[in-house]
Amino acid sequence: MAELVKRYRGASLVSRGDPFSTLARSIVGQQISVKAADSVWARFVDRVGEVTPQQLARVGAEGLVGCGLSQRKIEYVSDLASHFLSGRMNPVHWADLDDEAVIAELVGVRGIGRWTAEMFLIFNLMRPDVFPVDDIGLQRAVFERYFGGAKQSKRALVEFGDRWRPWRSVATWYLWRSLDPVPVEY
Repeated sequence: MAELVKRYRGASLVSRGDPFSTLARSIVGQQISVKAADSVWARFVDRVGEVTPQQLARVGAEGLVGCGLSQRKIEYVSDLASHFLSGRMNPVHWADLDDEAVIAELVGVRGIGRWTAEMFLIFNLMRPDVFPVDDIGLQRAVFERYFGGAKQSKRALVEFGDRWRPWRSVATWYLWRSLDPVPVEY
């Protein structure tokens, strides 16, 4: 790990800031390439304007047809907006919640699973001790750097990650860098 920290000195995690637009962008980019996601996001923003729950509700599901989102993703971003507008999702209190409580709230939105919630904790809320063991990049980096490429069980990965507590998010970020020097943003 020390070698990675030295290699990527000066680089760091950066938050995109706004929780709603971060989550909407995560939904838009699911299961498509980064290039395709950027293209669809640009058309989405062009259609919606400022990406807020209120603006998305004004545009409505019908207004999103033709901007590159599947019908399912239109349902997902609409459900996200509904959660924010109704108060079922309130980012103001997330600072007072532990990671698992925030994850539980986020996965209550259609289209947001645990992995997306963990990425949100790392990249938006800047939580320092998230270890997304289901992330393929993290798995690959740990296996390559510490186990000679040999795959390990999820339990072994969790136990191995304990060495980086309480900074597992930071360790994860550096491990991702070991595979791709371009920082990922969510």
